[in-house]
Amino acid sequence: MSVKQTKRGRPLQKQLSQDIIIDKAKQLMLEKGKPPSIRSLAAALNVDAMAIYHYFKNKDALLEAVTVSLISDIHDPKSLHWQQEIYELSKSYLAILDKYRGLLQTLLSSKMIGPADVFAARFERITESLDLNTDTQQTVLHLLVDYLHGFALAMECNPNRDELNLEMIEQPVTFICKTMALE
Repeated sequence: MSVKQTKRGRPLQKQLSQDIIIDKAKQLMLEKGKPPSIRSLAAALNVDAMAIYHYFKNKDALLEAVTVSLISDIHDPKSLHWQQEIYELSKSYLAILDKYRGLLQTLLSSKMIGPADVFAARFERITESLDLNTDTQQTVLHLLVDYLHGFALAMECNPNRDELNLEMIEQPVTFICKTMALE
């Protein structure tokens, strides 16, 4: 009868953390074009699926953390003219939706508000100097987001970037900005 030898000391691999789980989920989402299952994520991390539940209450909590992490990478307003800032914000949002296939469906089919809050907060920072009333600001925000989601869906259906690319949003976004300037 042989005795299994166990190594003493610290583990050879990094300890599991929320950040490691989120990064691996983003990597799998990039590779597969859809959010990973808890089991596939656990397998990719070489851990038991229950280990992930130690860091995230459920799959929805994990998905929200992943999407907030992705959306947090969108353009952070600096000091450009507000119309240019809205264009850059829109373009960077679409770039992330284009890069991470399946992200748009995840955003639209879930009840999470974290990712929307990130975009809305940046939009509000850009437009605060315009002194728009709250209703107008929210209406324009919804119009812009709905336009961007429609464009992202069109990009997903037509992967030929010669026919449909991010530069094509400039005129429609400028038009949306002009509606704010009229207020």
